[in-house]
Amino acid sequence: MLRAGYSFVLWLAFPLLAFRLWVRSRREPGYSRGLAERFGAYKIDANAPLIWVHAVSVGEVRASMPLVTALRQSYPSHGLLLTCMTAAGRDAIHQAYGESVLSAFLPYDYPFAVRRFLDRFQPRLGVLMETEIWINLLAECRRRSLPVVLANARMSSKSARGYRRLSALTRPAFESLCAVCAQSESDANRIASLGAHHVSISGNLKFEVRPESRLVAAGAELKRAFGQRKALVIASTREGEEPLLLEALRGSVTGDLLVILVPRHPQRFEAVAALLAEKGFSFARRSRGESASEKTVLLGDTMGEMPTYYAAADVAVIGGSFLPYGGQNLIEACAVGVPVVIGPHAYNFSEATLAAVQLGAAIQVAGPGEAIRSALALLVDPVRCKIMGKAGRDFCDMHRGATARHMKAIHELLPFEARPQGTILTEN
Repeated sequence: MLRAGYSFVLWLAFPLLAFRLWVRSRREPGYSRGLAERFGAYKIDANAPLIWVHAVSVGEVRASMPLVTALRQSYPSHGLLLTCMTAAGRDAIHQAYGESVLSAFLPYDYPFAVRRFLDRFQPRLGVLMETEIWINLLAECRRRSLPVVLANARMSSKSARGYRRLSALTRPAFESLCAVCAQSESDANRIASLGAHHVSISGNLKFEVRPESRLVAAGAELKRAFGQRKALVIASTREGEEPLLLEALRGSVTGDLLVILVPRHPQRFEAVAALLAEKGFSFARRSRGESASEKTVLLGDTMGEMPTYYAAADVAVIGGSFLPYGGQNLIEACAVGVPVVIGPHAYNFSEATLAAVQLGAAIQVAGPGEAIRSALALLVDPVRCKIMGKAGRDFCDMHRGATARHMKAIHELLPFEARPQGTILTEN
């Protein structure tokens, strides 16, 4: 009965969903493609049994890459279907895998749409990345005896409180999960308290994602182009953060410093460019191949180049953490060996942030002004930068192994396939 009420509310929200899609498609053309997929209608054909991995957007797509590689190696007779919810996520799938996997938008959680999705693809196993709990989708998977794993699972105390308020509706969804691979003990405890069974602590797959050598090499080349200038990357900023950080920078950007500003979402690239112009910063745009040699800011308005920006920088300030967005991934910067400064709102990455700070790879500060002051102090202290950079690499190395622990849980649900003798395994 509760699930019927939830579905009824979804139907009431249908005009709003359609309008939201239309508005977003005006800003991001990727949202105008695959509209029918949002409601379970697909033109994609599968030529092999499928393992389905759902990664909502870019961050989850990147985190899933080591797991996808392991799945392809363990199940060579299966194809991979990767679903997402955002246009940027779908672009990230194509960028990472080309045509070697099937990609689609996951439908909205209408009963008819999720039935059509499952009827079309008939996956043998479902893997949901991080915190993707869909009430009707999980109920239908359970009805079909389709095993579903919640991978790289995280659960903040704030999110857990929200799920508990709706426990009569959400508890059956958590109970339907066949396995949960949690990032940390606190994540595992919160998810278990919401009704999930078979919860294990498997670690964070984001530690497994090694920066591509070609992107790191591109960053080194970009850094050489800066000459003797120090580079400060302000990465993954969210709406409302750029004005705060730029104001904190005002008067500090001299000819010896270049700021690399990388907004989190591509639909905001134009707005941030307009903001830089309004604030009087001279800037170059990476997407246009413009030289930053005579500019104070390089706007990182490209996708898939975050390791390049980190490799080109001397210090990284991580956005999403200066307003209550929950923070962004600091592991990518640590993996490249860049000292990290992060703001107070990092609850989505609380375990990783705390560990990085304790190991000396990162500094957590109270606000944007302190972040800029700390970053500028690091830029004139190369010895400390080197120590923090090494601590960041060590931090990533000591937390690897999550892929193997995830695969152990998956093998219990879908038996490992023996390969023909002499088969050579390769990674993408």
